[in-house]
Amino acid sequence: MNSTPHLDTALGFSIPPQHARGRIVRMGPTLDTVLAAHAYPPPIESLLAEALTLAALIGSTLKDVGGQLTMQTRTENGVIELLVVDYRGGDVRGYIKYDADKLAEAPADPTLFALFGVGYLAITFDLATTGERYQGIVPLDGTTLAEAAESYFFQSEQIPTLVRVAVRKDGAGRHVAGALLLQHLPEGEEGRERLHTKLDHPEWDHVATLGQTIDPAELTDPALPLTELIWRLFNEEDEVRVHTPITLSRGCRCTPDHIESVLAKFSAEDRQEMADDDGVIQVDCAFCSTKFPVAA
Repeated sequence: MNSTPHLDTALGFSIPPQHARGRIVRMGPTLDTVLAAHAYPPPIESLLAEALTLAALIGSTLKDVGGQLTMQTRTENGVIELLVVDYRGGDVRGYIKYDADKLAEAPADPTLFALFGVGYLAITFDLATTGERYQGIVPLDGTTLAEAAESYFFQSEQIPTLVRVAVRKDGAGRHVAGALLLQHLPEGEEGRERLHTKLDHPEWDHVATLGQTIDPAELTDPALPLTELIWRLFNEEDEVRVHTPITLSRGCRCTPDHIESVLAKFSAEDRQEMADDDGVIQVDCAFCSTKFPVAA
């Protein structure tokens, strides 16, 4: 029996009278499973936990079952050299490459600018059904990754959006994170993958004001059902529809068969060049730190 039923879950909802949709995510053991593969210092660990939660929040809005959301940062002379997270079918994975020397010179609780310097966030949607790819790139000029995500929806898709993410550790050192996404929809629609809307609907201000009242402690309370949190925010609305929850888990796709299939695309000469003195190609997955020895 699951002792933490309100963790590692994404729950969508809609508010038809206000032409709005939303999603709430709360993560726990999945974060610890991903982070356990790396010995990250606290600021890097917290940043990756935030990014994974944000990826689950946005990625779980995809109706394309085989679709994938990828978030990747680009930086210039920052502590963070590369951050990559992705979501597909409820599975999340991610890793960070950072400069340890620059991190040592940064404040104990570094700001987003201290970590990234001049940085950019790329959000990419790959739709399996149609083969289409959508990408937007926004500067990391806010104080959180959540703010950068809001900028993405505003600049790339012209969708009024509210994003909130909170991350903490409990007394046992386990991570708990929560996130809220609210979006305004075109009149008469309940949600689709690519949304475009005018920005002059007063009902959006009403929904956004309610969403802004959410407390980080509520987002990260593992004992608080997500349905109860939605009710706290929108109990005075005439209609709120709650959708089927999605279970979240760590899902690295680096199986031995997958590694073999990738290496099979190289010529015999290339494979020999990759191999060590014993004729073995050592493949190291950056996402889960698993090493796969493959005969050349």
